[in-house]
Amino acid sequence: MTIPTQMNWDDPLAPIRPVESAPSSHPAPAPVATPVAVSEVPAPVPDPTLAEAALPELATTTLPDQDITNGTAPQANGSGIAVPVAPVPPTVVATPSSVVPTPPAPAAAPQSREPVRAEDKRVINGQADINQLAPFKYPWAWDMFLNANKNHWTPLDINMAQDVHDYHHRLTLEERHVYENVLSYLTTSDILAMRNVGLAVMEKMSAPELQIYQARQVYEEALHTWTYQHCIESIGLDQGEIYNRYRVVPEINQKIQIANRRLNSVMRPDIDLRDPVELQNFLMAYLFFAAVFEGCWFYNGFSPIFALQRRGLMTGTAEQLQYIMRDEVMHCAFGIRVVKQIMLENDVTPDPQELQAMWLEAEQAEADYARYILRDPILGYQAEEHIGQFRYMANRRSRQLGLAEPFPGAEVALGWLDEQANLRKEKNFFETRVTEYQTGGALDWG
Repeated sequence: MTIPTQMNWDDPLAPIRPVESAPSSHPAPAPVATPVAVSEVPAPVPDPTLAEAALPELATTTLPDQDITNGTAPQANGSGIAVPVAPVPPTVVATPSSVVPTPPAPAAAPQSREPVRAEDKRVINGQADINQLAPFKYPWAWDMFLNANKNHWTPLDINMAQDVHDYHHRLTLEERHVYENVLSYLTTSDILAMRNVGLAVMEKMSAPELQIYQARQVYEEALHTWTYQHCIESIGLDQGEIYNRYRVVPEINQKIQIANRRLNSVMRPDIDLRDPVELQNFLMAYLFFAAVFEGCWFYNGFSPIFALQRRGLMTGTAEQLQYIMRDEVMHCAFGIRVVKQIMLENDVTPDPQELQAMWLEAEQAEADYARYILRDPILGYQAEEHIGQFRYMANRRSRQLGLAEPFPGAEVALGWLDEQANLRKEKNFFETRVTEYQTGGALDWG
């Protein structure tokens, strides 16, 4: 992204000024009669009499093992007498006054001061001033930024005491397995989501209203990571072991590596989005993170915890995830809107075969993950329901993008999920914070 400037503060072609000579009792050399080009000026030969006359009068006092701080140092002369060495004076060079200076570079044309026009803005490859917010080309992005700020919360707002009791005294071994691995996957995934937006995507946007929402999104991904850490710490789990599972559990690692591959393909400084190949790759990476990573894997990833919540278990963790879910729904909606706008402005569409391959790879990874965390079914939730819900959500995201459904005929497998994900405030007033009512009631799901 190039930021226009109005002034070159470091002009290497400025006129060459004569170098002033150091004061000296010797007369200045005679001026050169004939102009000499800069490249032809001979190297000056130091005058030994000039350096000799500049030497100060030396003392002969012996100074054993003593540092001299004025730049001279005692040196032995063979008889044990330290002889101070005088500092070498700087060479005095007289620059001919007749040197022809290099002419200055022509002044740059002044930058246009015409107001930015909304129609000149673009999602990527735009030429409008990135520092000027209004007029808006994408008012929906600004509205989403305002709306996101209404869903302001921290994990400390939610009481986790009941979850501590549930985990240690009520959950079965199978349910603990589900709970731990869901948190292990989610905490690594949100760091990936944060890096994708903050390091790979945001710098490529050329409209400030888009970047401002994405700045909020980066904060929210960090907040989500804090939330998972707070849950892990509150329960008393081994944090090092939980965080490391994505490295040692193949079914978790597979999903992380798919996302890493997409991220690394666009997190490069040499990308030119005017190149059709690079543009297509960026479009697919953005589509993956919006529709698959956040729109399906995250949305579906919360459902095992919501299944426990339906039975009155781990309700504090589930409420944390309800707040996160509302953020992720907005992230997904924003990402899909941006992808559609890129397609419109650049007359580009995803390659159908590449798109279908993306969905099939994501489905296989989700199926492997589901069969691992639910290797033993828990009450009210099974692996095949999880997989079926992924296919249903994949079709929903594809329709929102205006693209063909990857899994025709897939039906909703968890009919209760949308309602369960919606944050409801039905608590006793004295058992919750007033800010929760303000936060929960202010958000427009849209």
